[in-house]
Amino acid sequence: MTADNSQTSGTKFSVVDLMLIGMSFVWGINFSVVKIALTDLSPLSFNAIRFSIASIFLLALLWVRERNLSIRREDISRIVLLALIGNTAYQLFFINGIYRTTAGNSSLLYATMPIFVATLSSILAVEKVEQKIWGSVTLSFIGIILIVGGKGKTLSITDQSWVGDLLILAGTICWATYTVLSKPLLKRYTPIKLTTLTVAIGTLPLFLISIPALNMQNWDSVSTQGWLSLTYSSCLAIAIGYVIWYTGVTRIGSARTALYENLITVIAVAVAWVALSESMTLPQIIGATFVFVSLYLARRAQRTKH
Repeated sequence: MTADNSQTSGTKFSVVDLMLIGMSFVWGINFSVVKIALTDLSPLSFNAIRFSIASIFLLALLWVRERNLSIRREDISRIVLLALIGNTAYQLFFINGIYRTTAGNSSLLYATMPIFVATLSSILAVEKVEQKIWGSVTLSFIGIILIVGGKGKTLSITDQSWVGDLLILAGTICWATYTVLSKPLLKRYTPIKLTTLTVAIGTLPLFLISIPALNMQNWDSVSTQGWLSLTYSSCLAIAIGYVIWYTGVTRIGSARTALYENLITVIAVAVAWVALSESMTLPQIIGATFVFVSLYLARRAQRTKH
């Protein structure tokens, strides 16, 4: 079965856009879910188990949907490379980086991901990035700066945080590379198949690296809440979330899909405002507006292209 490579048109948001918005909600909530799980589990144990669960879940889902796990011989090296970049390396950079830097630094550094995606897409000639898409990417990044700065979490590089900042930046580049290099393969494989292959292959080295942490983990101390958090992060944030991400790359392109990464920050602030009664400042409101406008402008650019 080959992937549907067609891209949607029109200024109205499509089903794919709605799926990506739903994915942003899942990923936005996942930050809090991960924090809950990490109170009972070490970072490496958590990653090894959640990716193992996600792999099993995806393999079962792929078998039910397609009953076909075969891949072309010439694509094996590319798929393995994608798996190592987007799952093994990215996860190691993310887990270790998030513990060594501030939330403000992390938010701003991750907001550069659409910039890296657009740049790599252009350099590697994987996808032509229109001028309006570049404008949307820039506007979205400015919006994130306003959201983070409006909460007082400015970028602050210290002797303690710079290593974490570099790890977060390396992880961001890994995810951007994973996104861009997947585009040619998505012409031959469905999003669910490519997601399953890359997650399952990337889990093996991640699990091997985590064996010492798994042996030291006190499994009796893991609470029911910890196991539920692990399940949420495995099945929704990883398995379903990655499939939706690849669906976006297939249908609307890498650069426009990457803009939804910044929507996660908007959702996190909105959830804190509603659920935790945290204040929302005027710069944050303006920043959130910029992010939404960037998505709308990206849709108009897609409409103009067609």
